[in-house]
Amino acid sequence: MRRICLYLHIHQPFRYRAYSVFDIGKNENYFFDSNYHSKQSNERIFKKVAEKSYRPTFSLLEKNLKENKDFKFSLSITGTWLEQAEMWEPDLIDRLKKMVKTGRVEIVGETYYHSMSFFYDREEFKEQVLLHRKTIERLFNITPTVFRNTELSYNDEVGKEIETLGYKACLAEGWDKVLGWRSPNYVYHAYGTNNLKLLLKNYRLSDDIAFRFSDKNWKEWPLTVDKYERWMSDAFLDGQVVNLFMDFETFGEHQWKETGIFEFMDRFIDKWLKNPEQSFITVSEEAELEPIGEVSMPETVTWADTERDLSAWMGNRLQDEAMTALYALKDQVIKQSKKDKSILDDFRKLTTSDHAYYMCTKYWNDGDVHAYFSAYDSPYDAFMYFLNIYHSLEYRLSL
Repeated sequence: MRRICLYLHIHQPFRYRAYSVFDIGKNENYFFDSNYHSKQSNERIFKKVAEKSYRPTFSLLEKNLKENKDFKFSLSITGTWLEQAEMWEPDLIDRLKKMVKTGRVEIVGETYYHSMSFFYDREEFKEQVLLHRKTIERLFNITPTVFRNTELSYNDEVGKEIETLGYKACLAEGWDKVLGWRSPNYVYHAYGTNNLKLLLKNYRLSDDIAFRFSDKNWKEWPLTVDKYERWMSDAFLDGQVVNLFMDFETFGEHQWKETGIFEFMDRFIDKWLKNPEQSFITVSEEAELEPIGEVSMPETVTWADTERDLSAWMGNRLQDEAMTALYALKDQVIKQSKKDKSILDDFRKLTTSDHAYYMCTKYWNDGDVHAYFSAYDSPYDAFMYFLNIYHSLEYRLSL
C-alpha cells in the first residue's frame, strides 16, 4: 500500500500595530488597529486571506471528503487563528467542525500561541500546549495525540518533553543533514524517548507544491498531475509513507488561484485514489506503523529557510534582545494577571513566533520571503514597535 499523509497548518498571528512611544501608559491596545486599511489590521488581513485561501480550500477539501471516502488529511490550527475566526469569520469554524465529524480529518496538537516558548521557558511551553489541547477539546470534542512544534522545530529534547505530555508522535522536517542516506518516507523512533514516533516531512515533494508550483523559472514548470504522480510513485521505491506537510495558505495565498493550484490538487487527489493500492492516511494512523529505525536530532531542525535551523527567529540581536526581554517578564506577568487579567494574554500574543520572524535581517531569497510576510516596513520598525509595547508591559507591571 502506498500512503500519503497530507498535513496542513492553519495560522494567523495577532500582529501588533504601529505602537508609539507616546502610547505607553495611555493606550494598552496593542493588536487592534482602528484603521481597517492599515498594514497591521488583523481583521483586514484575516478577511482577505479567508476569501483568497480559507474558503476555497475548505471547499476543495469538503468536495473530496464527499466524493472520495478514502480521502483523509490532518490539520494543525493555532489558538490565535481560532480567536480571529471566532471574531470575524465564525462560519469557518463551523465548517471545520463538520469536516472533523467525518472522522477523516484529524487535528494536531501544538502551542496555542504559535510560540517558540520551548526554547525560552519550558513551563510556559507546557502551559501553551495544554491550553491548545483544551481549546481543541472544547471546540471539536477530540484530543490531539500527535504534536507539531512551532515551525516544525524539533530536537531530541522536544521529543522527550512532548512524550511526557502524552503525545505518541511528533512531526519534523526530513532534513538531509540529519537523515544522511536514509529516506524521510518511513516512520522512525525518536531518540531518547520510550515510544515516540517521528513523522518526517518529504520536503522536496512538499515544496514542489508549496513553493515551486508557480515558478516559471523552475526547470520542471509546469507541474502536471501526471508528472507529480510519477514522482510520488518513485518515492515509494524507498518508503512506506510520503508526508506532504505545508501551510494551508499554500492554496490561494502563496500560490494564487490563477496558477491553477486548486485544480491541480483536486485532480491529483482523485487520480491518486483511483488506484486501490494507493491511499491517504492521518498522522495518528501513520503513527501506528512500525518504525524502521531511530533518528536523533541533537541540534534543532525547522522547516524554514535554507538553513532549516532557528536563525529565522533567533539569528540577530534584535530578535534575541526582544524575546529574551519579553520572557524575562513572565513571572511578574503571572503575578500581575490576578488584578490585570488581560496582561497575560497580551504577553502570550507577543510570544507568537511571527514577531521575531519580522525582525529577521537575512538577505537574498530568504530575506525576500521574510519581507513578503511582514506587516512592517523594515525589521527595525518591527523591533521598535515591539520594544515600545515591552515598555508598556513594564509600566503596567509597576502599577
